[in-house]
Amino acid sequence: MTASTITQVGFTLPGNYPELDPAAGLEQTLRLFEFAEQIGLQVAGIRQRHLENGVSSALTFLAAATQRTSTIRLETAVVPLGYETPFRLAEDFATVDALSGGRLNAGISTSAPHSELLGSLGRTDAGATVDAYELISRFLDALDGRALSDETIYTPYGHVTPRIQPHIPSLRDRVWLGGGSLRSVRWAAEHGLKLLLGNITAADGDATFEQAQRLHVDAYYDAYAGPGTPAIGVERVIVPTDSATASQRDHYAAYLDSRTERTLAPVNGHVFQKDLVGTSDEIIQRLRDDPTIDGRTEVRIALPYAFDDADYRQILRDITERVLPELGWTPGPVASSAVSEAAAV
Repeated sequence: MTASTITQVGFTLPGNYPELDPAAGLEQTLRLFEFAEQIGLQVAGIRQRHLENGVSSALTFLAAATQRTSTIRLETAVVPLGYETPFRLAEDFATVDALSGGRLNAGISTSAPHSELLGSLGRTDAGATVDAYELISRFLDALDGRALSDETIYTPYGHVTPRIQPHIPSLRDRVWLGGGSLRSVRWAAEHGLKLLLGNITAADGDATFEQAQRLHVDAYYDAYAGPGTPAIGVERVIVPTDSATASQRDHYAAYLDSRTERTLAPVNGHVFQKDLVGTSDEIIQRLRDDPTIDGRTEVRIALPYAFDDADYRQILRDITERVLPELGWTPGPVASSAVSEAAAV
């Protein structure tokens, strides 16, 4: 592979639903997962959002998605550990992975969003003295199947070793840490985790987004300690306009304008990437110029919040039909038999 080659591509979104009809929005998002599999994307990810009209329980949603898809990898992007009990969370991940037939990417982060409102409602040990990386270590210990006692315990199933059930050893190798700081990047590498990078990153001095994220990519590869295989997924907000209607193009332009100011200067030591909105040719060139797209990184298309289903499908169609083939990507195996049906939906 060479720089700008992209072979593994997925998407991620938070899911949208109307206040009075969450079932309709969740069903629409499940159908989008089916559509993504049909057009050959390799990964479908769901964000976990709290206090919003988006998916607040990523694993519950993906449990449903396991029954609606068969080949696409499913990903939590990401579950913040700030409010979770590591052992119980590991049980949920293992259960969903079993339902999926081993297709789950366990995306986690050290964060605790809306902590000023939710902090007092979380775990009793979730105070400022608890190191978030200690929570990750407990989570990994559970996935590893570390026994909670040297003695077996008696259950209705007989004597068993007290450890996580179901125990799926390979799941430990599919843990992805969402990172945006040098500490999180190095921690992921040193513990053999895979890495998810977003479109915001910590930066020193006057470094641009591209310079700061490339530094994080290099730091990860340099520090990776295994025993698994290093992998990095990078989010990019990509919105091609080629087949968009006039109203969609106006909507996309307004969306870009609303987010451009934050990319002009660092915000609290963090820098943002400018969204990739434009023609396929313009987006292809932006991706070719992106130093993080190095032939090894996977791409996650970050679908914008609160767009319509028709917008999401137009965006994914244009990306898979007009952008990615120019960068070395070929669809996954399902697309060859189902793409014509998907395109007609």
